[in-house]
Amino acid sequence: MGARLKTLLACCLAGWVAVSTANVLAHEAEVQEEGIASFYSDRFQGATTASGDAFDQQALTAAHPSLPLGTKVLVTRADTGQEVEVLINDRGPYIEGRIIDLSKRAARELGMLRRGTAPVMVTVR
Repeated sequence: MGARLKTLLACCLAGWVAVSTANVLAHEAEVQEEGIASFYSDRFQGATTASGDAFDQQALTAAHPSLPLGTKVLVTRADTGQEVEVLINDRGPYIEGRIIDLSKRAARELGMLRRGTAPVMVTVR
């Protein structure tokens, strides 16, 4: 095999490895969590969140125990497939077994106002 052909094959192989590695790393960077979502009581309207913002039931926001404030997440209702994107701006929930507290608007978009809780998957965007 000629030197040029070996060089070409080596470059192609290196490119393929680099693209494959980047795709794997990008997929691994996508954080997913499954559990139960709830939503804030109306009594928290206007209260200061962990980010310093006033809580607004009509904003698409949520509380999460550990994700960085300012993180956008996609919340997918596991039993219906309904989705909503929210911004993490507070800490919580503080009830065992729950993984995210949603604003009332976000809960409405997931169709969980009557039930109060729903099984969800949280995916970092």
